[in-house]
Amino acid sequence: MLSNDYVRDIIRKDRKTFLKDYEASQSNNILDEVDDNNPNSNIPLIADFTEYNPLHNGHFHCMKVAKDKVPNGLFVAIVPGLFERSGRGLPYILHRRSRAEIAVNVGADIVIEGPPMGIMGSGQYSLALCKIFKALNTDFIPRGYNPFESFDDILNRIRLGHGIAPKPYKIIDMDTNEVIMKDKLEEDNYVIVSFSKSLKKLDFDFKDKFIFVRRIEGVSGSLIRKAVEENNFANVQNMMPDETISILKREVKLNHAPLHMTRDEETILDNANNLSFDHLSSLNLFDDKLASKLIETREVKPFENLDELSNSISYGFSSNYKNRVLSILEANISKDIIFNYIEEYPYTIRILDYKNEDALNEFKNRITNRRLILCQ
Repeated sequence: MLSNDYVRDIIRKDRKTFLKDYEASQSNNILDEVDDNNPNSNIPLIADFTEYNPLHNGHFHCMKVAKDKVPNGLFVAIVPGLFERSGRGLPYILHRRSRAEIAVNVGADIVIEGPPMGIMGSGQYSLALCKIFKALNTDFIPRGYNPFESFDDILNRIRLGHGIAPKPYKIIDMDTNEVIMKDKLEEDNYVIVSFSKSLKKLDFDFKDKFIFVRRIEGVSGSLIRKAVEENNFANVQNMMPDETISILKREVKLNHAPLHMTRDEETILDNANNLSFDHLSSLNLFDDKLASKLIETREVKPFENLDELSNSISYGFSSNYKNRVLSILEANISKDIIFNYIEEYPYTIRILDYKNEDALNEFKNRITNRRLILCQ
């Protein structure tokens, strides 16, 4: 059975790694921007950001479509990294090293560590991810989407290199200032327009770089999570590649999964009960109102479990706000550090896994002015 100590060890190690990366990015000479005409490689680079939580047939389909479209390309999977928390503030099922292993086993050439999404706001991690696309001098970006009639116009505009800005209940073309839709977008489609907005802000030319792939049917995240929790994959055999199921079974047997059911509760409660007002209000996504509410509540009765703490947090700008707050308390990183970290991101590119030495050397030849670290 997976222990709290195992999760606590991951969080503490990742916090040390994050702060080490942060200090390096702030104290050393900042690396130059990647040359858009990199002379060291003529092989097109496909950069796919996907959480692989875990890698299922939808992810596999998107990878295959991109590799078929660019058969001579170097497929680089960007897997969210430090703290093992998604942008929704929820723990992942598998550690990133295992998610990277699955990606390579089904066809990725290189897997690199993405930003620590769990301690960032949605706009922050969208910007950080797009800074990776730019740093890699990405040639193609595959993205899955859910089709509906008016979304075709949005996709066509993005193909032309237009930035599309999602606003409350309306979608705006940043190049023409047109309101092209008056509604909200669901998550997969929202990510696409959010990327286009961030890439436009970074002045990265993404015309004809996106490979849009229709989402396939027959994959249920809730059924997959249930299968992992019960260690019974009979009902989801057709939803995931065999490589995914094999590694899931191995990690469950080793008591390294499922991670998504466990947090570092001790650290979260300790921080919620003992950090000062100034410290709490300095945390990313916190404000004075939230810091005051936690202090007022704990003065009446200290938080004894995560349910009590979660119930004391008012709903914020999204349904994921409470989980994001728990992840922020878990990591204990200030908003100023996050801001400065993103400013220089990605100073370090950490390689989680790779197909073979040829793929690794090709990647190294292409990325010549970033600090590359190969995870052992």
